[in-house]
Parts: sequence; C-alpha cells; structure tokens
Amino acid sequence: MTALTRIASLRRFTPATRARMLGIALFALAIIVVVGPFVWVLANSFKSPIAILTGAWSFTPTLDNYVDVLSSKRSDFVHALMTSLVVATTSTAIVVAIATLAAYSLHRFAWARWAVRALLVWTIAFHVIPIITMVGPWYVAFRDLGLYDTRTALVLTHVVINLPVALWLMMSFFRSVPPEIEEAAMVDGCHSLAAFWYVVLPLVVPGLIATGVLAFIFSWNEFTIALNLTSQANATVPVVVSKFANDYEVQYGPMAAASILATLPALMLMFFGQRFVVQGLTLGAVK
Repeated sequence: MTALTRIASLRRFTPATRARMLGIALFALAIIVVVGPFVWVLANSFKSPIAILTGAWSFTPTLDNYVDVLSSKRSDFVHALMTSLVVATTSTAIVVAIATLAAYSLHRFAWARWAVRALLVWTIAFHVIPIITMVGPWYVAFRDLGLYDTRTALVLTHVVINLPVALWLMMSFFRSVPPEIEEAAMVDGCHSLAAFWYVVLPLVVPGLIATGVLAFIFSWNEFTIALNLTSQANATVPVVVSKFANDYEVQYGPMAAASILATLPALMLMFFGQRFVVQGLTLGAVK
C-alpha cells in the first residue's frame, strides 16, 4: 500500500501541476514584493515616532501624522497637491489633444512613409533620453524667459516628456479603426472633420482614456524636473514628500502619511479607469 500511495502521489504532480504550482508561487511572491512596501508605509503612517524607530509590530494607531501633513504650518503638502493637480490635469489635456490630432494625421493623410517612420523613431529616441540631461538647458531657457518656478514651465516640460508615448499609443488605436468606416461616413455626406469628430473619435474613446490616465500618472509622479525647476512656492507632491527628509532629521511618520496621500489620486484614477485602460490598450493590440 505504501508503494502504491507513493506512485499515486507522484502521478498527481504532473508537469502541468508543477507548472501551475510554480506559477501560483511566483504570483504570490510578486504580490508580496509589490504590496509589501505599500503596507509597510501605510502602517508607519499610523505609528508614533517611537513605534517607528523601535520597529514595533503592535502599536496604537494615531492620526497625528496626517494632521501634521495636512494642517501643520511647516507643511506645504496641500499647496503642492493643488499644484500637482493643476499641472497634471493641464499637461494631460494638452498631450491627449496633440497626440490624437498628430496620430490621426500621420495615419490617415498622405504623408510619405519615410517621414512618418522618421518622426516616430525620433519621438521614441527622444523619450529614452535621460530627463536629467535636459534639466540644465530647460533651467537656463525658463530662467531667461521669466518662467522659472512657474506652473507653466512644469506643464510645458511634462507635455514634452509624455507626448512621445501618447503619440505611439494613439497611432496604434487609430490603426485598429477600419478606414472603410470613415469612407462610408464621407459617402453619406460628412466632410473629413465631421467624419473624424462624429465617427472615428468615438471609436477610440477607450484609447483616449487609457492615454489620458497614463499621461496623468506619469505627470503626477514626475520628480526630477519639479525638483530642479521649482522652489517651495510651486513644488509638486513628490518634491514635498522628499523634503520630509533633510540634513538634520527624517520625519518618518509625516513622510509615510504624505506618501499615502500622494498615491490616492493615482489609485482612484486607476480604480475607476482600469476598465478603459485595459480596453484601450487591447484596442490597439490587434490590427
């Protein structure tokens, strides 16, 4: 009976079963790696300074860190939150508008194929350039133009760094729309602008939302440009969060609370827009 039991147990662990168990283990590990740091920061945001420094697992939750971040006179978090919202929303609207019109033009109009490819290659090449290499020229240019430490400078730079990805995404979305649909609309009496606005654009709405969500999150999380092109007056949320650590002390509790608050807009946007993001990204996956 023992030998038969061993043989039966070995049969249960077929290659497919082992692969499934390995996949489950890797998935659980990925969840721990991704969610673990967030849970740790969330727990620290409710701890007292002594509980954080001692690494206590059992503690009495407190809201002092959140009160300090939101209402303390030494905290600029609320002002930075408004700055980030204005910059991210404005830059996202501009990026989506330009990328949509540019992608439609490149895909539908009679541009030379080499010109389209050259533009797309140039945009993706520009996108992979480290942002820190462009901060210096931008600093000099905005200082001479009187735009240093302004929201306008942040909006312009965020448009520049997010436009290449948005253009590529919108190109893939427009490729998924059959040209016969637009041609049929024009046969029915629509001119090219009406066909684009009333026929083509509604078909790529999921793609527009997906592009907008990604552009907003990229702008919201941007740190390098905001750190170098703004001062305390127009600092964004990532910059303000980083300033809880200075040369003299590290305010672990307020920093954790500010980090949690900083993630809420992006999390809420992804929660309500995840269906459109998945639908939009898959819309351009198959031609």
